[in-house]
Amino acid sequence: METQSVGSPVLWAGFIVFVLAMLALDLGVFHRKDHEVKFKEALTWSGVWISLAMLFNLGIWWKFGATPAVQFLTGYLIEKSLSVDNIFVFVVIFSALKIPLLYQHRVLFWGILSALVLRAGMIFAGVAMIQRFHWLIYVFGAFLIITGVKLFLNRNEEEHPEESKVLRWVRKVIPSTNELHGSHFFTRDTGRWLATPLFMTLVLVELTDVLFALDSIPAIFAVTTDPFLVFTSNIFAILGLRSLFFVLAGAVEKFSYLKVGLSAVLVFVGAKMALVDVVHISPAISLGVIALLLGGSIVASLRKARRLELEHGQQAAAGAPKPGAAAPPAPSHPSRT
Repeated sequence: METQSVGSPVLWAGFIVFVLAMLALDLGVFHRKDHEVKFKEALTWSGVWISLAMLFNLGIWWKFGATPAVQFLTGYLIEKSLSVDNIFVFVVIFSALKIPLLYQHRVLFWGILSALVLRAGMIFAGVAMIQRFHWLIYVFGAFLIITGVKLFLNRNEEEHPEESKVLRWVRKVIPSTNELHGSHFFTRDTGRWLATPLFMTLVLVELTDVLFALDSIPAIFAVTTDPFLVFTSNIFAILGLRSLFFVLAGAVEKFSYLKVGLSAVLVFVGAKMALVDVVHISPAISLGVIALLLGGSIVASLRKARRLELEHGQQAAAGAPKPGAAAPPAPSHPSRT
């Protein structure tokens, strides 16, 4: 794996300024007031973030060539697909802690802002460790294979984030209340500060992101160890996570085979890392395999959802009275005396 990065200090600074400017624009202009994010708005913003990522990818291709561009696109696809699994958990968290739609965007905004810093540290630490200790590639590969197998075996298990040991510990350490106080993470009551359910939700969102980053970042290392490509592909996927959440939150149950596809992707990239010194798989082939696995799982999920909808419709039609048929007699009631 290469050690030379395409990212110059100017590119690093420019990208960080761009991210901060977009976040300021998001919070300070478009979402200055708390509101329920509608499907159309979320879909528009999803399109904006994906378009920006593709434009950035074209810039990588124009300046550095096809190989770094394919590596960025593959890393972006891996992170984007794994972030969908994040959405499954976010839906459960918001539902379990009864967070209204009005405040969900605020939680995700601050959660993702913190995730940018945490992931940057994890990426730089991971790259430095791999470049210094090459044998860690095999460890990461084995870890991803095991994670992929566990994801497949546990794909039907229900999540219960409200029962998290970390959340119970946080509640013991930080005084909290079970009542929401608007969009505030903390409220003052009888002279002391209390954490609201919004803050507890933020803690769970942060914890979930860290846990998923332990999978997604090593998975991108299977494609490239260039810190600039790993960081930018990761950040672009995260920045689009909020809008993607509001696009898919109402339809996550339709993606019944997605975890099967994700588990296959993790096993594939894990095997690629574990066999890096034995078998060379080009970035283009990796991109094709990952796209095929994810696309196949999505298509299969949508076909299953469509089939279930048709079966439900047929069952409902079978139970309805036929046109022209006499209506069933009304139940008789005993006369009052």
